[in-house]
Amino acid sequence: MTQRTLRPLAALAIPAVGLLALSACAGAAEADGEGGDEPVEFSFTFATSNSLESPYQTLAEEYMAAHEGVTITANAVPNDSYDETVRTQLQAGNASDVIQTTPGSGAPRGVIPLAEAGFLEPLGDTAASLVPEGADALFAIDGEVYGQALDFTLSTLVVNTTAAAGVGIDEFPTTTDDLLAACATAADAGASLVVLAGAAAPNTGMAAQAISATRVYADDPEWNAKRAAGEVTFSDTQGWHDTLQTIVDMDEAGCFQGGAEGAGFDAITNGLGQGTSLGAFIPSGSAVEIGAAAPDVDWAIEPFPAADGGEPYLIASSNYTISINAASEHKDAAADFLEWLAEPAQSERYSELSGELPVAGIEGLDLAGTMYEPVAELLQSGQYAGLPNAFWKGEVYDKLATGVQGLLTGQKSIDDVLADMDAAWGE
Repeated sequence: MTQRTLRPLAALAIPAVGLLALSACAGAAEADGEGGDEPVEFSFTFATSNSLESPYQTLAEEYMAAHEGVTITANAVPNDSYDETVRTQLQAGNASDVIQTTPGSGAPRGVIPLAEAGFLEPLGDTAASLVPEGADALFAIDGEVYGQALDFTLSTLVVNTTAAAGVGIDEFPTTTDDLLAACATAADAGASLVVLAGAAAPNTGMAAQAISATRVYADDPEWNAKRAAGEVTFSDTQGWHDTLQTIVDMDEAGCFQGGAEGAGFDAITNGLGQGTSLGAFIPSGSAVEIGAAAPDVDWAIEPFPAADGGEPYLIASSNYTISINAASEHKDAAADFLEWLAEPAQSERYSELSGELPVAGIEGLDLAGTMYEPVAELLQSGQYAGLPNAFWKGEVYDKLATGVQGLLTGQKSIDDVLADMDAAWGE
C-alpha cells in the first residue's frame, strides 16, 4: 500500500472559484465588543468523539484571540450522547447560543427538524451562499437557511496504512472477496481489518451508509428521491439487503475486533492509533484528530470495496453545519462568529484542523500526496452520492443504526431491520 503523509489541507491548491465563492462572505461585521467597551459572551456546543482538542475548540480560541473582549464558553459533548443532550437543552431553553448541527432531516441534530420545531434562527446571505448545489432542501425551509455548511466530508473507510503494511496488506482490497480475505490476513497477525463502535449507533449507521454507496447508490443515485415518492422501499431493494448482508459477512469473517458489539468510540481511537485495527467507518477528517496522538502513522481514505463486478462509489457531502439557537440572547455576536468562520482564511483553517475538504471547489483540488489521493478520481468525476440519512424521514436512520447493532448481537434479521426502516418512514 502506497504510504501517504497527511499533507496539511490548508496547502491544497484550492481553485479560484472556491475562494471567490467564500470571499463573498468575507465582509463580516466585526464582532460586538471588538474595540468597544462592553465585553461580549456567548456559548458554543459541539460534539466530540475523543479526548483530543476539537477543531471547534481551536477555532473558538482563535476567534477570541482575534477579537478583544469576546469570551466563548465552549461545551464539548460526547458524540454518542450529543443528540439527546442538545435536544433536551433546546426543549428546556438552556441550550448554547451556537450549536453544531447536521444538514437535512435524518438525525435529531438535523437542521430541518430543529428549524421546524422553532429551535433555530434563520441565517443570512453568507450561509445561503455556502449551500452546496442542489442541496437547498437540506439547509432551508421556505427560502430561509438554518445551517451554515463547514465542510465536505467522506463517509467511508479511514485506513492506517502504516499498520496495514505491517501485517502484509500493501494494497487495500477493491472487491468484497478480497476484503474478506484481508480480514483473515489481519486476524492472523493479531489485528482486525476494521474497528467498529458497535454500541454507538452513529458508527453502526455510518458503516451501513458507507457500504450502501456501492450496493445502492452506484446503481441508482436517485434512490432517496424514489423512496420519498413511494416508488421503492428498503425491503424491496436488493441493494439494501446486500448492504446489510455485507455487514453480516464481515462479522462472520472476523473483520471486526473482538467485542465490537459492545464497543464505544474509544475503541476506534485506540484501535487505529495503536495499529491494532487497520481501518474504521468514520468521517474522513477524523484521521487528523487521531493522527495527532500517532504522528508516525500514515493514513488513506479508501472507498469501500464494490460488490464483485460493481463500480467504486462514495458517500460524500457536507456533513456538519453551525446554527444559532433561536432563543439566544446573543444572536448578533453569534452571527459575527459564523461570518468569521466563513471567511477564506478560516475555511482553510477548518480544513487543516478537521482534515475535511473545503465546502467549495472540490472538483479542482489537487489531492496528490494527501490521504485523499485514493478517492481523488471518484470525487473529481462526481462518483458519489450525498449522505443518505440527510434525506430520510424521522427515525429511519435510528432504525438502521440500531438494526445493525441487532445484526451483530443476533437479535435482528436483515428483513427485520429493513421492515423497521420502512415502518419508520411512515408509509
